[in-house]
Amino acid sequence: MSVTLDSDGSAMTGSRADVDLFTYVYRPTDVPYESPRPYLHPLRTRGGAVVSAYRPWDHVWHKGLAWSLPHVGPWNFWGGPNYVRAEGGYVDLDNDGSMEHDQFTAVGPCGFVEELSWRTPPTGERGEVPGDVVVREERAVQVVLPDDERDAWVLTFASEMTNVSAGPLDIGSPTTNGRENAGYGGLFWRGPRSFTGGRVLLPGDGGTGVVADAEDARGLRAEWLGFVGRHDGAAPGPQGGWRSSTVLMVDPGTNPGGTPQWFVRSEPFACVCPAPFFSEEVPFGPGETLRFSYAVVVADGGSDGARGAELAELGRQVLAGEGDVLEPGHVDPAAQPASVGRP
Repeated sequence: MSVTLDSDGSAMTGSRADVDLFTYVYRPTDVPYESPRPYLHPLRTRGGAVVSAYRPWDHVWHKGLAWSLPHVGPWNFWGGPNYVRAEGGYVDLDNDGSMEHDQFTAVGPCGFVEELSWRTPPTGERGEVPGDVVVREERAVQVVLPDDERDAWVLTFASEMTNVSAGPLDIGSPTTNGRENAGYGGLFWRGPRSFTGGRVLLPGDGGTGVVADAEDARGLRAEWLGFVGRHDGAAPGPQGGWRSSTVLMVDPGTNPGGTPQWFVRSEPFACVCPAPFFSEEVPFGPGETLRFSYAVVVADGGSDGARGAELAELGRQVLAGEGDVLEPGHVDPAAQPASVGRP
């Protein structure tokens, strides 16, 4: 089932049945300190509930769902300060780089393929001199709306990164730099403020899932992890109560670093990140290419362990292109001009 993609030259919105499922901002206007990079916000369920947050006051560099890496060699593509082992805390190093949209090479009824350049911080008295390009990336974002699962949809994110600098850009995290159990970095989702205190879903025995506490789950290795949160606002029906949604991320098991450790929090805010660099750096030498892929399942309603496992299986099938769910490479460049989004 396809979506309607509409671009205004700086952001692309994917819609289905009068619901804007996502907006992909590919030309952000963020200040350099927030490490400008493309992000997906708002993300919505098929029922229209927003399941992402943008620039929360506690971490203004958190932007919905975004590929965000705090330690890439000497550079920060996450935003804000860096954790420095020798200082035992966070320090502003003026090393915040940017991920810049170059062009879309394919746009179709189910997603797009994009080329980006990762630059070091700008220089000059007013930051008027662009930084050097150290990474070139090809990124693919695609969407599947299953006919037999009316309450869920799946977004896949794939990144192929090449080190085009003259030196190593090994990728790490605050934990590899000395902060215990804080290995964030990768495909990072920040949930709405109302999701604070939500429940975490993890794989269990026998192919099912289990409900877990976020503090206990942080740092665990798993093929998938989900988050169930509640929304502020109107009652979902005549009986009152509250509205819930589920966001679940799936790792295919083929990414660098192996089965990922997860950075997840429920307090003081909701976030999920499969972190391939959580506790050990991934080497990224000059000329080397790294490839990552993930599925993000967005579903109306709360989920128990059993439904979590079902949603995870849906995400796994989409990533694998199994059955009638998705054929690999389903973006059709001819479906819409690839020049969408170019200057």
